[in-house]
Amino acid sequence: MLYYLSFGMILGLAAGFAPGPLLTLVISETLRHGFSAGVKVALAPIITDAPIVIVTLLVATQLSDIDPVLGIISLIGSGYILYMAYESAQPQGQHSTQIDVKPKSLTKGILANALSPHPYLFWLSVGAPTVAKSVSVSALAPVLFIVGFYLFLIGSKVLLAALVGKSRTFLKGTAYLYIMKLLALILGIFAILLFIDGLKFLGMY
Repeated sequence: MLYYLSFGMILGLAAGFAPGPLLTLVISETLRHGFSAGVKVALAPIITDAPIVIVTLLVATQLSDIDPVLGIISLIGSGYILYMAYESAQPQGQHSTQIDVKPKSLTKGILANALSPHPYLFWLSVGAPTVAKSVSVSALAPVLFIVGFYLFLIGSKVLLAALVGKSRTFLKGTAYLYIMKLLALILGIFAILLFIDGLKFLGMY
């Protein structure tokens, strides 16, 4: 059982720090709205992944070809991430007078994670088979795997938000604007890559 706990922890840590739209959004929201906003984005997988796990398990048992489904998800996700890139490219700055505007960071994180093919790919290729195998070892083994995975997945992103949040006070003026534009560029690149992935899944590229 210790194997499944450690395996989940390693996978969670790797996924937590892996470059991607959700990680970039954690940084972006922390810079724009503070540590709590970054934490809300980091918590998105807790909300989105439960139905994702159920959907991937059902789809895996019902469909012989999963690629078209992943292709559609990728194209939708590409459009939303491109919108986030546009939003990040026009930051209001730390001294904005619109302090009453709610950032809706949790909603952004949920949409970014739900519309990304990566959670689906993970659970189809790694997560679901591991859980199925662990059940034969012990009823506690799949629980340890899942807890270890999400503890380190979310924990790594919260840690990053804390580190970024501490330096947020030093990011003023042009430095802040350049960082946000850089993040917008990164999000734009991810949007393009997701779009290409979608075309590949649909056999159009």
